[in-house]
Amino acid sequence: MTSISIVIPCRNEAPYIEECIRAIYTAAIPSGVETNVFVVDGMSNDGTREIVQQLQREFLTLKLIDNVNQLTPFAFNLGIHAASCDYVQIIGARHIISNNYLSTCLQKLNEDSSIWCVGGRLENEYVNETGKVIALAMGTQLGMGIGNFRTLSKSGFTDTVTSPMYPYRVFEQIGFFDEELIRNQDDDFNFRVTKAGGKIWFDADISLKYYVRGNYKNLWKQFYQYGYWKVYVNQKHRTFTTIRQLIPPLFVLYLILFLFTWLFGATVGLAGSFPLIVYLALTAITTNRLVQQDHQLRFGDVFKTFPILHISYGLGYLKGVIDFVLLNKKPSDKQKQMSR
Repeated sequence: MTSISIVIPCRNEAPYIEECIRAIYTAAIPSGVETNVFVVDGMSNDGTREIVQQLQREFLTLKLIDNVNQLTPFAFNLGIHAASCDYVQIIGARHIISNNYLSTCLQKLNEDSSIWCVGGRLENEYVNETGKVIALAMGTQLGMGIGNFRTLSKSGFTDTVTSPMYPYRVFEQIGFFDEELIRNQDDDFNFRVTKAGGKIWFDADISLKYYVRGNYKNLWKQFYQYGYWKVYVNQKHRTFTTIRQLIPPLFVLYLILFLFTWLFGATVGLAGSFPLIVYLALTAITTNRLVQQDHQLRFGDVFKTFPILHISYGLGYLKGVIDFVLLNKKPSDKQKQMSR
């Protein structure tokens, strides 16, 4: 009998948790495979726990585990340690898996032992109009970068995926999730996977419906933290885990230096404005394409989303460089607070 432990890290996700769980239990499972589902809850106070407890009466293999630390890497590890298994599937509480998700991941891992991790395609969903704009922007290469799993459309090898499945032997070989990393713990783990010789497969034939955050304040905080914690991951590994991560901080540095070019005269200032003009042009072209696809979108709302994604990440990254590289500090308590 093959067993899968399905781990759902969760805190205050009442609007989404039931749909997430039901999608798991209605997913196709090959014969001879058993599943146990562990909702690892960070002491939710919005009704999430009560929803899970109600669902436990319907689904006998559904378990609720307390995560008193209330942080994601602790949730991952608590769920992984909860039961012996052959495979571990991690699913975000806002992720609704397609019917073929679990079976396809299993098939791919069994077909090729060099693959240590499999994940699928994100289909961004929204809860309001702001979330819709954010989802569309995050689905573009301009928004998230070339090669980012959020924008991939064809199956192939990549550097990280979301809601991944791993054979349990991977954890025995390279260890568990780094509990120091409040953000980017999945990037760190998947970097260790590839460093140890494993491959990560993105499968475009399986999908996850993902409920995108619906306001710009939380989006800013989310991507600021992504940038901030990425530096901490780099410092741990003494290398850059991806090259595209450098583009937003370099862009922010450029914007700061651009202001000073005008001190050297209009000619220098105008010459220095060329990268900004290119960026604004690309943003306008991408925005116009999205607006043409959905005429209900407002150009200004879509346009401003791109600099919010890029500048928040870039500023967070630069703050991480100052804290971790220049000042040799540990992560600040403020940046351990998750965006909701």
